[in-house]
Amino acid sequence: MNIWVATKNAHKVEEISKILAPIVVKSFFDLNNPPDVEENGASYEENALLKARALFEIVKEPVMADDSGLEVDALNGAPGIYSARFAGTPVDHNKNINKLLEDLKELPSEKRTARFRCVIVYIDATGKSHEFSGTLEGIIANKRTGKAGFGYDPVFWLPKNNCSVAELTDIEKNTISHRSRALQKFIKFIKG
Repeated sequence: MNIWVATKNAHKVEEISKILAPIVVKSFFDLNNPPDVEENGASYEENALLKARALFEIVKEPVMADDSGLEVDALNGAPGIYSARFAGTPVDHNKNINKLLEDLKELPSEKRTARFRCVIVYIDATGKSHEFSGTLEGIIANKRTGKAGFGYDPVFWLPKNNCSVAELTDIEKNTISHRSRALQKFIKFIKG
């Protein structure tokens, strides 16, 4: 089986490919003129559907898209759908982390609870859409640790693991991540 993933994020393509193997994953990187999809939805679901529909209209084959973000309780769920652009554009993960740490600098760890949330929209061969979601709970650390992962991984602390997401191996991350949890629901769905 092949599936298209509506993303221009190479890290995301690699992560999804590992989780979905042996399904062959194709992405915007496999198109000569990939569409520029403006993520102007009001929710993860809307943004994922915008990307999935744009790609489905081009390839007319099964497509998935995800939208994911970091939700910090002390920031009333922000940055949420604006996680990638939290510190403005162009997207800069380092600046996003700096802004997050600055916004939370006065808070003790017990008030720094957060979660990664992922919503996947899958459009099947008939054009019907299906949604799957997953979360990963943690806290925002006071400083970066670890070199793996991307985005907010270096400051997303997992108390049960006693490390940041950026300190996990790919195998460990792909077992517990918010995206992995949503993809496991998708895998269960396609296996019927």
